[in-house]
Amino acid sequence: MSDIVPVHRALLSVSDKTGLVDLARALAAKGIELISTGGTARALRDAGLAVRDVADLTGFPEMLDGRVKTLHPAVHGGLLGLRDDESHQAAMEAHGIAPIDLLVVNLYPFEATVAAGAGYAECVENIDIGGPAMLRAAAKNHAHVAVVTDVADYPGLLAELDSHGGTTRAFRQRLALAAFGRTAAYDAAVSTWLATATGETAPRRRVFAGEHAGILRYGENPHQRAAFYRDGSTRPGVATARQLGGKALSYNNINDTDAAFELVAEFPPADGPACAIIKHANPCGVARGKTLAEAYRAAFDCDRTSAFGGIVAVNVALDGETAAAIAEIFTEVVIAPAVTPEAAEIFATKKNLRLLEAGGLPDPSAPGLTFRQVAGGFLVQDRDTGRLAPDTLKVVTKRAPTDTELRDLLFAWSVAKHVRSNAIVYARDGATVGIGAGQMSRVDSTRIAARKAGDMSATLGLAEPPTRGAVVASDAFFPFADGLLAAVEAGATAAIQPGGSVRDEEVIAAADEAGLAMVFTGMRHFRH
Repeated sequence: MSDIVPVHRALLSVSDKTGLVDLARALAAKGIELISTGGTARALRDAGLAVRDVADLTGFPEMLDGRVKTLHPAVHGGLLGLRDDESHQAAMEAHGIAPIDLLVVNLYPFEATVAAGAGYAECVENIDIGGPAMLRAAAKNHAHVAVVTDVADYPGLLAELDSHGGTTRAFRQRLALAAFGRTAAYDAAVSTWLATATGETAPRRRVFAGEHAGILRYGENPHQRAAFYRDGSTRPGVATARQLGGKALSYNNINDTDAAFELVAEFPPADGPACAIIKHANPCGVARGKTLAEAYRAAFDCDRTSAFGGIVAVNVALDGETAAAIAEIFTEVVIAPAVTPEAAEIFATKKNLRLLEAGGLPDPSAPGLTFRQVAGGFLVQDRDTGRLAPDTLKVVTKRAPTDTELRDLLFAWSVAKHVRSNAIVYARDGATVGIGAGQMSRVDSTRIAARKAGDMSATLGLAEPPTRGAVVASDAFFPFADGLLAAVEAGATAAIQPGGSVRDEEVIAAADEAGLAMVFTGMRHFRH
């Protein structure tokens, strides 16, 4: 028995009317009866198409400002009735219910309404009820009904009808999967918005949804399958950026590019150009400069070896001079809020370099959620939006930091926020000169960062390690004085750390004895 279902009757009810008239004309040309609602029916009639109103089908007019129009047995019976079940067919015939073979529905633009900053009442009015109900009914009965939820599927539907004179079971299954995914994502958007609107930080059920953006070659490793999904938010970054050149992004490219752009956004363009170079989700060099090219070179100098094959993020428009400097070594991805024509032209010859134009910078202070899967569940937390101002710092040593040290301390602290814990960052003159990341012991991170600074000194032919006269930032407190003393040994003159250890007095005493200036933030930045 053939699994092809002919289409005799189609119900169309869409908010997004892109491609609607062309689709309806093609369906009508195949002799398919068109049924529609409200604005969709008007658009089709205005185009000269014959359309039957849903109200004619149900015997009831649209009512309650359009809230009730398709919630009726004549509609849902036509979608849910089994064509191969005699009792279903008898019931449909007894009640005058005609089968509906094709449903084309896209939903009220709830997500767009929320994104536009609409008020509570307007958001509520844009919660679609009848649409999801019809989609779920048609998707459940995909053995007999085709359901289309996306304008992008219109060409595939028409090609299916042209090739088979109806819809195949495999095609209907794919459409049903898309329909259930769409209603699930829609409900997730509604519940997430309502939790935010009511101040509920830990709702009984938490749902995250995304829209497929592409199959990736593989995941973190070649034996892992992977795909990329967008969550529909407008936060500038790798998911919303326009790719101007280079091959497709990989799983690791996307992860590292996000880390790089979120880091560089800590430095407002109004305060000057900044550049961050990321390798394996950790910064290997971050710097500010009078020009972007100067900032890039300072970031690159911090760890020239690790910068090879890294990700470069900048906080201002990428210019030709900086692009030329970046192009001197192999770089995986460059992301910028804007790209000048000169920079784009320089990178056009770099076939393997991905150039992304984000259109803006993410706001480090904007609230949001992050989540991570664990066995049997997932963890959800607020995005780390913690930031410092000079007047929030507590000087705990006999010597206060100088103005120059204070500027570098705040810079190093902003970088440390984006380094895997245990994090240690040495900085001098608005640039990192040594970074220690992800060690089990904080003193090990301190020593690794100093060793990296020694490598920098050797590479650049410096007379002494750049940690001499630098400041040091620690993402969490020094549990013992040994980590701080390792920084002193490396030549640091000032330190910034959260404080809060039971041995704070011991650590402060060690700083005083070494003549070190130290400030407490009262805030930590663990990043696991």
